Formats: sequence, C-alpha cells, structure tokens
Amino acid sequence: MPATHEVLNQVPPLVGHDTSADPALREGLEREGAGWALDEVSALGRLAGTAEAQELGRQAERNPPRLRTHDRYGHRVDEVDYDPAYHRLMETAVGHGLHGAPWADDRPGAHVARAAKFMVWNVDAGHGCPISMTYAVVPALRANPTLSARFEPLLTNTTYDPGLRDPATKAGLVAGMSMTEKQGGSDVRANTTTATPQSDGTHLLTGHKWFTSAPMSDLFLTLAQAPGGLSCFLVPRVLPGGERNAMALMRLKDKLGNRSNASSEIEYDGAVGWLVGEEGRGVRTIVEMVNMTRLDCVIASAGGMRTGLVQAAHHARHRRAFGRALVDQPAMTNVLADLAVESEAATAAMLRLAGAGDRAVRGDEEESALRRIALAVTKYYVCKRAPVAVGEALECLGGNGYIEDSDMPRLYRELPLLSIWEGSGNVAALDALRALAREPHTLDAFLAEAERAQGADRRYDAAVERLKKELTSFDDIELRARRLVEQMALVFAGSQLVRHAPAAVADAFCASRLDRDWGGAFGTLPPGLDLDPIVARTATAYDA
Repeated sequence: MPATHEVLNQVPPLVGHDTSADPALREGLEREGAGWALDEVSALGRLAGTAEAQELGRQAERNPPRLRTHDRYGHRVDEVDYDPAYHRLMETAVGHGLHGAPWADDRPGAHVARAAKFMVWNVDAGHGCPISMTYAVVPALRANPTLSARFEPLLTNTTYDPGLRDPATKAGLVAGMSMTEKQGGSDVRANTTTATPQSDGTHLLTGHKWFTSAPMSDLFLTLAQAPGGLSCFLVPRVLPGGERNAMALMRLKDKLGNRSNASSEIEYDGAVGWLVGEEGRGVRTIVEMVNMTRLDCVIASAGGMRTGLVQAAHHARHRRAFGRALVDQPAMTNVLADLAVESEAATAAMLRLAGAGDRAVRGDEEESALRRIALAVTKYYVCKRAPVAVGEALECLGGNGYIEDSDMPRLYRELPLLSIWEGSGNVAALDALRALAREPHTLDAFLAEAERAQGADRRYDAAVERLKKELTSFDDIELRARRLVEQMALVFAGSQLVRHAPAAVADAFCASRLDRDWGGAFGTLPPGLDLDPIVARTATAYDA
C-alpha cells in the first residue's frame, strides 16, 4: 500500500532511562543519611525506565482484578484474580524492599532509602497500595509484642508469596487495612463493627467495611467496637491451620484510577481477630501506621509530579513548532521551569520528612515532633498540588497527552486518590490544627526548622514572620485552616530549598510562592529569574 504521508516531528518514546536520575532526589538521599543506597536506588530506577516494566504497568491497569465470590458448586471462595503483570510488579517491589523491609534494617537512613525507591518505582500506582500498607502495619503491630514477633519477620522478608494459605506456612506476607465504614468514613469513631471477646483471648468481629483495599492480603489491621471502646485488631485472611476466616467479599469498587488494585467491601461474620494495643485505644494504636501511609501519599505525589515533568520536558525537547523546539520558546520554558520548581520542592520536603521519620523511629524526640506537624501540612499541600501539576504537564503534550497511549491520562487519574487517602484536605488541615493545639512542642520543632534557613533570602524571612503572626491568633482558626496549613507547607518546603537547592531553584520558589499571594496557573514565574538551569535539571533522567 503506497505511503500517503511521512511521520515527522513526533516524539520518541521515553524508555531506557533512569527514573532515579533526579538531582533533587540524589542530593536529598545524601543529605538525609542514605547515600549508601544510591546504587540500589539507581538499579531500581533503571529497571523502572525499561520498556518491559512500563508495559507491565499498563497491563496491570488494562486488566483490572476480578472478584470470584463462589466456585462452580456454589461454595463461597471470596477470591480476587489479578493479571500476571500485577504479580510481577509486586514481586519486584517486595524484592527491592519497598514494603516492610526497612523495619528489619538497622542502617541509619534505611527508611529514607525506601522512600526514594518507592518514588522511582513509578510504573504502576495500584500495586503500591498493598506495598504501602505492609510498610505501615509493622510499627502498629509492635503494640502487641507477641503478634509482632510472630509476623514481623514475614512482613519484612523480601519474598513475595501470593495465595491464601496459613500465614505461618508462607515465605512472606502482605498486609492491608480495613478501617472505614459507610456511615463514618474518616470519622472512624462512628464505626459499628463489633468485637466480642472469646475465652481463648481472641475476638469475633461482625460488621461491614466500606473500603478494604488489597483484599487478598494475608493480614488486616481493623477497627471495631469492643466492650472497652473502639479497638484495633489484627485479622488474618486464613486462620492458623488453613481454614478461611469469616470474611466475605461483597463487591469490588469501580474507581476513577488505581484500577490495578482491588478495593472491596467486605463483611465480617464472626471473623477471628487478635487485639493490638489496649482495648479502647484503637485510634492511638494506629496513629503510627497513619503517619507511614501519609508519608507514602507525599512520596507518590512527588513521584507523580516528577514523572509528569520528565515526560513534558522530554516532549518539549523533541517537538518543534513554529520553527523552534518547544523547550526553547519562552512561554514553554516558563511552564517547565515552574513545574520543575514545584517538583523539586515536593521532593526536598518529602526527603526531609523521610529523614525525620527515620530518626524518629530511632528515638529522636525532636525529629518526631517535627514529623508530626510537618507531615500533616505537607500531606495536605503536596497532594493537592500534584494533580494540578500533572494536568499542566499533560497539557504540554497537547492532544497527544490526552490520548491513553501517552500514559499521561493514567498518571493523571492516579493522583487525586493521594489527597483523599489517609484524610482528605479538610481532615489533613484540621489534624494539623489539632497538633498545634494539643502538642505545642510540634510547633516549636517546626519553627526551629524554619529558622535554620533564615538569613539567606529576604522573601523567605518575610514569609516566616507572616506565618508567626498568623499563628498568634486562633480566631476563626477552622475557617482559615487551609490557608494557614498552606502557608506552613510552603515555609517548610522553602526552608529546604533555601538551604539546599541551587540558587536558581530557590530564587524562583521564593519569588513565586512566597513573595506574592501565589496560586495562579503554572508558567507564571515573574520576569528576572534564571530559568535555563532549572529546566536543565530535568534533562538528567534521560541523558544519564
């Protein structure tokens, strides 16, 4: 068949690159005490950049999990079937220690290294959900030393062993969470699932859970109302000895994104659970787990921003319009530089939080206090900004970015979840206010961190002083919660950039985010900034 046209001016696929080749990520790893992990992170980044890994991510989403409630004879089986690509992704994530492995690693910086790996393994968001939950379950489980000793070695083992069997017979375990109910959502104290004590020390749980992701996991942390109040329980999918626990999968959720991950409604009908922590102190027991999953929301949001930025910059370097490469046109330069500033700020803040978390679990009380407040405000802000940033990156590709083949729609669909998971915007903002009111030492730690960067940039200094003034009044505090928390998040990110980022990046951040009432579209950096070195930092991913 004769050719009717030539294919010209189309952008080559972005494959064979290193997703860890991000200066902000590598510099932050060194700064936060995990420079020893650079080779490990690079190996995973190179794997994520392969055509094979990217295709596995596409397959896992295109072939979403399917629920089988009964077998051919009418017996309940309550199993979810996943595409083989999903299992290969899980095997890689577990094998590289993205799940619970850092809890078995005594090296300082182990949790920072894991954060970097979680960010660069960006080929599919759905399988990251059980990986994140397995990571988060371990510290909560330590509230019951007996259960921790029994299951932690399997939760931290780097062998992926799918299938429903007695946990004690498996080489490795994956854990999930089963918290929310339809009448309460984030208000878990409104839960109605009951837990009835038994003579053998177990409890029997009865009730309906509205969201339980990764229902083929081996263990679940669950909240239920015991006689002493709302309590935390560990519920195995399969009981010791091999009998299935009394958990019925009612249906899978039809979600906007995160489609490779099964999210289900389940019913407990006398399911066996083991108490974790004190009876009536369920929320307190799971707080550490929430901290870990909130950090993962920030990590994944920062990773999504970086992925979108690299795709946009790659496109702009190869696509020409009106006689010039897009990247050389001032309007596009401004957009890419603005996206790069947002990405670097998110990455720097995330790594500082990962470092604080690493030091907190090793007993540093000041770092624990900083993490408590800075994580709440950063989770609010970064997770809000990520969908907007990736939407702008998608637009850089024009109509091509709106087509599924570009992978940008899939990336765009994933990001709103991260703002919702572990507390949507209002919940995160109000949690920050709760920390300010009930744990004033967290504000002291936050301001101490902010003040370490003072003296380097007048605009940053002025932002810190404005924030301090805002914090002197608690009038209408809930009404202005989002504005206050946004200011705190910008000061926190700004403190990292002013101290550690290249001058051009810090200058652009302070000029756009701190020196005016910012909130407009990307690509509105003011005149007089040096944008070329900012955009140049985006090239390292595919020039490495």
